Amino acid sequence: MVGIALLAVLSPARAAVRTILVFGDSLSAAHGLRPDQGWVALLGRRLRTKGYRYRIVNASVSGETTTGGLARLPHELRACHPALVVLELGANDGLRGLPVTLAAHNLAAMVRLARAAHARVLLLGILIPPNYGPRYTHQFAALYPQLARRFHVPLVPFLLAHVALAPGLMQSDGLHPNARGEPLVLDNVWPYLHPLLQRSH
Repeated sequence: MVGIALLAVLSPARAAVRTILVFGDSLSAAHGLRPDQGWVALLGRRLRTKGYRYRIVNASVSGETTTGGLARLPHELRACHPALVVLELGANDGLRGLPVTLAAHNLAAMVRLARAAHARVLLLGILIPPNYGPRYTHQFAALYPQLARRFHVPLVPFLLAHVALAPGLMQSDGLHPNARGEPLVLDNVWPYLHPLLQRSH
């Protein structure tokens, strides 16, 4: 009887824990840092501090493109049944000069997959250096706002705002935040993520 009673007490608490799937590339995989220094790990701490019961699954892979992400996402959705998908992909498409239309197609497909799995979506926008000329750079910059309007999903306009060009906040490669920059990355995400969270009762 004691075991049954204990199970009855614990089961609602377990059921109340929702999952956030962070699905991105090296910008979310804490590239060049300890995993606990990345913005995703810092998000987990902030959620606990503020009393939110969420489990975070960080399925981010360094070097990932939107094509690779689209291939991987169905498995991740089946594995963790997220309530919320934080979608951060596209930077590697842009750095490789891949067609913007391809990235748009893949990201749109991922939004649809997440919604079909009954997950809300937060889209994280990326800007790229002007390596491939102003036309490509402009098209890439417009990609994320267009997707956000099309699917009516919240958008972080630029994940690395106030970090990418700030002295002392980026690693030597000029592409990834250092340990001092990662908390500011989280601060860029938080105002858009926070309204999507639910408190457990």
